[in-house]
Formats: sequence, structure tokens, C-alpha cells
Amino acid sequence: MSATATTSRRRGRGGRERILAAAAQLFAAQGINATGMEQVAEEAPVSKRTLYAHFRTKNDLVIAHLQALASSGATLEGVLTREDIPPRERILKLFDQPAADSDPVRGCPFIDAAAEFPDPESAVHSYAREQKLRMVQLVAVLVKELGCREPVALAEQLATLADGAASRAMVLGEADYGRHARAAAEVLLEHALPGTS
Repeated sequence: MSATATTSRRRGRGGRERILAAAAQLFAAQGINATGMEQVAEEAPVSKRTLYAHFRTKNDLVIAHLQALASSGATLEGVLTREDIPPRERILKLFDQPAADSDPVRGCPFIDAAAEFPDPESAVHSYAREQKLRMVQLVAVLVKELGCREPVALAEQLATLADGAASRAMVLGEADYGRHARAAAEVLLEHALPGTS
């Protein structure tokens, strides 16, 4: 193998990961629709040819970005699958403030994406909807485990509180806004779970 081929291959390694990292940073800072593919390529840095080899369209990039977020465990939903935390605490952690370095404060990336792609038939909107439905399912499993007789109804209420708190935190720029929703969630849990009211 020639030295040129080795250098070329080294430069090309990790292109997909760099593209997704650049997209995540740009989407969070300025929104999905305000971010162009050329800007992502420049930030990565990769050639446009490399960018389009990995992601044929911007929609493909956005879906991959949302999938990476979902699998990272760094979204609201991520805490719900942690086995190292008791079920009730997992639910209440939905309302914890984000990491201190989260500036500016961002809401739920799935709600943000659905707002930027309002057509319910679009692939991005559909994926965002799937993630929000998954969140309710995860909460329902936890509250059922805690003994709730109507887990889906309670899960919908708790998910609505979490999503609303995340959205208000973003709009108001208050990272710890979730404390208000957490207080309401504690009341809901107290009244819905056996032996706690």
C-alpha cells in the first residue's frame, strides 16, 4: 500500500462520526432547518462528497442524528432504562436539570425536530413521534412495576409534565425549571401508587 493511500484512508476514518458530531452541535446551536449541509461538511470537516456518501439527504442526516441521540441515553428518555436507579427515582429524574455545561438550555430534541418538520407524514416527524410514544411506554412499565392500577394514564400525565418542563426550561432559559414539574409528579405518584397516599 502506498503512503498516499495510507494518508488518504487515515483522513477518511471516522467521517460519519465527525459528521454526526458536527450536526449535533449545529442543530443544537441554531436549529435543524437553519443548518445547511455545506455548513455541516465544513464543521466536520469532511468533503461534500464524503458527507453525501454517508447521508444522501439532509433528512437522512437528521434521522441518524436523532437515532444517535436516542441510543446515547442523553435524552429525557435515557434515564428511564437505567437499571442502577430504582423505578420511582428514574421517573423523578425526568425532571432533573441538565448538566451544568448545557448552555444554552435546550428542550427535548424530539419535540424540537417535530416542530421543525410539522408534516406528520415526514420521516423526521414520525421518528420523533415514535420516541415520544416510547417514553410513555417506558414510564408505564415503571409505574406498573410500582403497583399503579392505571399505568398508561399515569404515564401520559408524567410524560406530559416532563415534556412541558423541558420546553419551558428552553423557552425561559432556566435549566432547573423541572423542579416545578417534579413537585407535581410527586403528587401524582403519591395519589396513584398503593400505600403512598
